[in-house]
Amino acid sequence: MPETHDTTAVQAAIGQFVEPNLRQSLSEAKAVRALERHGPGWRVTLALGFPVEGYAASLQAALQQHLAAQGMTEPVVVTLQADIASHAVQRGLAPLAGIKNVVAVASGKGGVGKSTVAANLALAWAAQGARVGLLDADIYGPSQPIMLGLQGQRPSSRDGKRIQPLRAHGVVAMSIGFLVDVEQPMVWRGPMVTSALNQLLADTEWGELDYLVVDMPPGTGDIQLTLSQRVPVSGAVIVTTPQDISLADARKGLRMFEKVNVPVLGIIENMAVHVCTNCGHAEHVFGAGGGARMAAQYDVQLLGSLPLDAQVREEADGGRPSVVAAPTSARAEAFLALARRTAGELARRSRDRSGAFPKIIVEDT
Repeated sequence: MPETHDTTAVQAAIGQFVEPNLRQSLSEAKAVRALERHGPGWRVTLALGFPVEGYAASLQAALQQHLAAQGMTEPVVVTLQADIASHAVQRGLAPLAGIKNVVAVASGKGGVGKSTVAANLALAWAAQGARVGLLDADIYGPSQPIMLGLQGQRPSSRDGKRIQPLRAHGVVAMSIGFLVDVEQPMVWRGPMVTSALNQLLADTEWGELDYLVVDMPPGTGDIQLTLSQRVPVSGAVIVTTPQDISLADARKGLRMFEKVNVPVLGIIENMAVHVCTNCGHAEHVFGAGGGARMAAQYDVQLLGSLPLDAQVREEADGGRPSVVAAPTSARAEAFLALARRTAGELARRSRDRSGAFPKIIVEDT
């Protein structure tokens, strides 16, 4: 028979458990909502600041192991609730009505898989129970219409003023690619691009969202500055490959967000390793460990390290990204885990971020 412990002792032990996505103890996160006797053991209700569908079993196993290490072997049943809050944005800006958190997905250069990561991140949050929108902010090269299987579709408007976003796989989406001919190049100067971005964001009926994922264009130009100055962003993630040249550009993107007081939630290392589909040989095509070194250098989290996988590309090109096309696959699990860590990192941040918001002046030279 397992030794019986009183409620106070069990609650104290549970409170000491460090939730891996929040990187805080359950006590620090104020996550324990109820603890009660349940048959021969206990039932604990936890409220976490990120989407929790599909997470209870693994968290329950980790918590049971934590309690067993303290001599508490009574079985524990975990019930999870999501408590997704609206987090702090840049000083001087108010959160967008109905949208709790805007998360920018950025990269310093093109070709690192940023849009694929953005799509799978949004879909992973939706699969885990969150209300999610996806804004394709790459005016010159929108790719989300293809990735979401919405190419050729057009949004509607009820009143001729506000746009109804399209919906795919449980996510609402807006892109300039829904409004223009796909073969027509966007020959626009910077002010036209930033105006179009503002309209896509402000004139879309997003509804009530927990997260709005913004797929940024690569670089640190007009659109990034406009987003950072005018749009209330809760946090940004930087996508890079392990390659030195990609990391050098990713550092510029990270520094840009820091200068405009947008917290960088972490680094996502894409194409970290290639595993041959025929023989299983693993090879670091673009180098190894670059994302981890960059994260350590700037004291941010390495949110995930994703493989170079042809199926990820094929699924995105086919309009059903990996999280939707193969939800139980290892590649989808990697995106789901990455999504929990990203939302957890946002949840643990202060809701009252301080620091003056600098005014950025772009001058012609």
